Amino acid sequence: MRLTDTFNRPLRDLRISVVDKCNFRCNYCMPAEIFGDAYAFLPNSALLTFEEIIRLTRLFVQLGVVKVRLTGGEPLLRPQLEQLVRELAAINGIEDMALTTNGYFLAEKAQVLKDAGLHRATVSLDTLDDEVFRQMNGRKSGVAEVLRGIEAAEQAGLTPIKINAVIQRGVNDHTILDLARFCKERGYVVRFIEYMDVGNINGWRIEHVVPAREVVQKINAVMPLEPADEQYRGEVAKRYLYKDGQSEIGLIASVTMPFCGDCTRLRLSADGKMYTCLFAALGKDLRDPMRQGATDDELAQIITGTWKRRDDQYSEDRFSLTPRKHKIEMYHIGG
Repeated sequence: MRLTDTFNRPLRDLRISVVDKCNFRCNYCMPAEIFGDAYAFLPNSALLTFEEIIRLTRLFVQLGVVKVRLTGGEPLLRPQLEQLVRELAAINGIEDMALTTNGYFLAEKAQVLKDAGLHRATVSLDTLDDEVFRQMNGRKSGVAEVLRGIEAAEQAGLTPIKINAVIQRGVNDHTILDLARFCKERGYVVRFIEYMDVGNINGWRIEHVVPAREVVQKINAVMPLEPADEQYRGEVAKRYLYKDGQSEIGLIASVTMPFCGDCTRLRLSADGKMYTCLFAALGKDLRDPMRQGATDDELAQIITGTWKRRDDQYSEDRFSLTPRKHKIEMYHIGG
């Protein structure tokens, strides 16, 4: 079944948040001054069980999903995640399954995840400067721990390895070239992400955004680049190839070059709410109907009705909306 929304955008990508907790306290997502030791995350009873995630994923696949990404919080904080991966891998119709992680626990988990059926890993690493990195993640980790995870993922075959780097003016923008060079030499695909106004707590201001075109200009001046064609409809990153043929970079520019027009992504929160936009204010609950005995057909009707009414294009409309518009926090639906 081909399911489309009000802008004729198909449902193809599903991002599943398996837990809302994270061991980092990155300032653009889960700042330490708010998410202290006493912060109350979701109780285990509120989280979707693996069985519930599998059931819903089967329905999403029947409605058009072909790509699945596991997120958090930090997804590797969910015990026995490899069991979920194994069951997801058995679903006919999933063509690609990836994981987005901060990399801290990846060294011990990479091989078991690969053996369970995971295809690829994306690791968040905003800079190679250890002090800057510690400042950005609430002093929860150094760069070395993450690099060990990346190396383990590469050895396990969770490739191509992608590195996500959120760039903030005056914070880590001076380290862009070092990260680009590091990834180029190793064949990793680094994706530079414009600092986004996800949620309401990260203190976002437009002057903190480093435009994607500035990132390209900075790298191109030292390591020449050329634009690459889009690989598929709804591709998030604008890709550039190094002219010497050694790897590529990606730019995720939802602030300066919005890509809402081709967005094919749906997000499932750890507590079973369905969000049709990263910047959504409200989600559609699937957990409670499921636990109250809803049939697969009834759940599919909820999903179908929600997607057919979807008219989200927040990044296109960002500057015409009130800055006080409530939005779900990034850690809740995994970015």
